Parts: sequence; C-alpha cells; structure tokens
Amino acid sequence: MRRELSSARAVAGATALLLGLLGLPATDARAQVSEAGAGSVRAVESATREAATKAPQQRSTTRRRSVNRVPVRTVRTAPVPATWTSPRSTGALAADLAGILTAHTRGGRWGVMVVSVTRGDTLFASNADALLKPASIMKMMTTGLALDRFGTDHKFTTHVLRDGAVNGGVLDGNLYLRGGGDPTLSLRFWQGESPMDALAKQVASSGIRHVKGAVVADESAFEAERIPRGWKTTYLGSAYAAPVSALSLNENVVWIVARPENGRAVVELDPASTALPVTGTVQVTGGSGGRIVARRTADGIHVSGTIGASSAPRRYSLVVQEPPLYAAGGLAASLQKAGVTVDGGLRAGATPRGADEVASVQSIPLANMVSYMNRESINHFAELMYRNAARTDDTPGSAESAQEALRQFLGKAGVHPSHIRVADGSGLSEADSLTARSMVHLLALAHRAPWGHVFHASMPVAGESELMRRRMRASPAQGNLHAKTGTTNSVVSLAGYVTALNGEVLAFAFIYNGNDRANARATMDRMGPTLANFSRE
Repeated sequence: MRRELSSARAVAGATALLLGLLGLPATDARAQVSEAGAGSVRAVESATREAATKAPQQRSTTRRRSVNRVPVRTVRTAPVPATWTSPRSTGALAADLAGILTAHTRGGRWGVMVVSVTRGDTLFASNADALLKPASIMKMMTTGLALDRFGTDHKFTTHVLRDGAVNGGVLDGNLYLRGGGDPTLSLRFWQGESPMDALAKQVASSGIRHVKGAVVADESAFEAERIPRGWKTTYLGSAYAAPVSALSLNENVVWIVARPENGRAVVELDPASTALPVTGTVQVTGGSGGRIVARRTADGIHVSGTIGASSAPRRYSLVVQEPPLYAAGGLAASLQKAGVTVDGGLRAGATPRGADEVASVQSIPLANMVSYMNRESINHFAELMYRNAARTDDTPGSAESAQEALRQFLGKAGVHPSHIRVADGSGLSEADSLTARSMVHLLALAHRAPWGHVFHASMPVAGESELMRRRMRASPAQGNLHAKTGTTNSVVSLAGYVTALNGEVLAFAFIYNGNDRANARATMDRMGPTLANFSRE
C-alpha cells in the first residue's frame, strides 16, 4: 500500500493537479457507548462484530408513579423520509443539497463538501473548513496513510527469537515474542490452528524442547499507550475499545467457554493463555440453559454461575487488560501442547540486539485488512494500523507520530496541518477533529493513487453490504454509493464516492455533530441518492 512517487517533480505535479481538480489554491490550508466496568464485566454471549464496534443506546430504567393524572401521549417527530431530487445542473444540485441540508435537523453543526473527481470542480460546500469530530470516517484517513506507506501486499510479522545457545534441545536463555503490530493475530484469521500453536510448532521443530529462561513479551514496536487520549472511561471494558499494543492476540478479547462434561462444569479460555489462570464455581443444573459471570481478580479470572447439563458450550467475551503478557501466555500454553517446557514463566521486556529468530507468522495482506476494518468498522485494526504507519526500525509508533505522518501524507493533496487534529486512528477519541474539506482531499488523492482500487473496494455499498446494507435502498444510490459510516453519541458522518447519472465520480464528506442524529442520518440518505441522480445537461 505504500507507493512513493519517483521524483520530486512527480510529487509537485501530482499536487498541483489535485489542487486544480479540487478548485483550490496552492495555499489552501481537518456510538452511544454502553457503560462497562473495568473490574467486572458480564460479557454478551455471541456478540456480533457490529455490536462490538457500536454499542446500543442507553435507556433510562427510572419509573415515575403517576396518581390521578390524565395520561399524556407523547408524539415523537419521525426522521425525514429518505427521498431525493433529480438535479440537472450544478446550480440545481447545489440548491437541492442546501435545501436538504437545512430542512430537518434540529440544532447541531454540519460540515459538507462534494467534488467531482472526474472534472475537478467543487459542486457543493457548506462549512467545509469547520473542525468537527469525525467518528469512524477517521478510519479512511488511517486506510490512506497505511496504503501509501506500505502498499497493498504488505504483511505484518510476529517473531519468536532466542538470546542463548541450544544444546541437546535445551535453550540456555529466553524466548522473545516480538509483536509487529499485527491486528489479525487472531483466531478468526487462522482456520484449524491458532497463531500461537503455529509458532510453538516452529519452536519445537527448531530443536528446542526445554527453555531455562522465560517467555518474554516484547511490545516495543509501539510506545506503550494502552488507552488513546480522548477515549471515554465508559468505553473501557468493551470489545470495541480494547487496549492498544504492538503485541495483541485475538484483538485483545478472550473468550470464556463453559460446557458441561460428565456431570461437572468445564471452563476454559479461548485462546488459552497461562497469563490468565481461571478459577470457578460454575454449577451444573438441569436443562439446557445457563448464566455465567466472569470477574477479573488479582490472580486471573473467576467464573461463577450455572450451566445446564444438556447445554451446548457457551461463550462469553472479556477484554484483556495487559495484551503483551496475555499473548506471551498464549505462546507458553501452546509450547506446553507442543512438548516444550519453560522454567522462567512470563515477563515483559525488549528483545536484545543479536537475538536469533526461531519462528514467525505473518498477517493477511494489508489490502484484505483494510477491507475488514472499513466494512466492519473495527477500531482495533485502525489503532494498530495507524501506529504501524509511523514507526521505523529505530522509532516506535505512536498516535502522536502517526498524526504527523498523516499531516505529511495529506500535505501532498494541499491539506493544511491545522485541518487534522487527531489523537487516534479509529475516530473513537473525543479529541479528534478534522474538516470535510480534508476528507474530500483524501478521497480525491486516493482515487488517483496506485492503491486507489483497494481504497474504493474497502467501503460498504449502499443498500447492499455491512453497515450500509439498510441505507438508501431502492434509490439511485443502491449498489452505487460506497462509503464509510461514523456514529458516536454526538456524531453522524458519511464519506466516500458515488457515480452520478452522467458517469462522473463524485467524492463527498457529510459530517454532523449534534444530538439530532436520526434526522442527520436521514438527511445524508437524501443527499446520497441526489448525488447519484445528478447529471449535467
């Protein structure tokens, strides 16, 4: 995904062309979250990825008693229907979009921009330079940065290294599990074998049967910032806001699996890890039901509750608080299965220079990774990808260095650094702000980049796929408009591309900050089909 222009002349030419296409001067200068405690989490069984990235709206459970009062029926204003217009000139399009934009939302702030990347002119702009919270459309920034830095085929590698000699199957030293910022070091991307089992088999195949030292967790590829600045404390403990680390196993979520076996309850971790010992008081009852509660303790995880004697295995998720040690414990558990003993337990530390590689596994290609990230809006992928794009062999990646890398990248499209003020790569941070203009600059740049086809394909399609599958159905946008969504307590956003009726490719960014999210979303779902139904005649 990293493609560098071959010369300074090419960079300057591309920049000038892009600015001209956008009609800008060269000097033109950026879910309701469910509350969960960090100490005790009752995980939701079989949670979907969409539920993990966007938690449901919280509702009040307070009831007020009414005595001898006439009932009052409250009528809520329904969101505006998703209808559209058929503009046949640029003036008509601008007028229609302006009318749609101001017709129905109550309060809040908008930032909107639409350009034709085919003809290079700006078709509509409203508060395009206002700094607004982007929510998950920030992932498009992360996508462009990572693709430009690495290229579409890049893979991130997790290594196991040793710092001592091996004699007669005995390693007189430590094994180091060195994270490479792979967000797909996860069970769902390994069919039939876990990544830690794969590493352990390689270690055993190298001739090591006994490790006198420890399994050392090395997360030094990133600065140790578990929680990005601006993440609300109410997010923490939820799978969509798992801690960040260059060494992360299973997206830093562990599954607690409870099942009945020969009249007793068996509780296991998936994937297994010696870093999280499990104790429990789960009782077997009649029937096929069950209710399990998992709590963190000073020593690991305590599981209590019941499971029916005829119940199928039940799975519950719990967020990992110390990702590196959990991953190292995963390797230790797999080493035990492979017949390799470890004397020294687990600890954290950096791999010494000169250590010898013993084993490694690689991620899926970045092209596939950004598709998973944007179609399912996976925050974990975005945070690791963002920091990876800013790290070097000598400098660890961080959110701060990634912001600087992002500003430099967008500088090629004429974006002023002040238009990008972000603290993470996912858009979950309350400290993030950017402009609709900067997002459209990104879209225009990506459209002409060597990796542009991957960027385009990574987004959900209106009326058909993922987070856009229920939006703009039976409209000119269905199967045409592809865009990234964004939603938090106070943000609704949408950014992407749509092909107009006359064949022009349009790039757009709609950002709303306010409380009238339903009407804001419906407004976007009118503007999108209107763009698809536009033609210059």
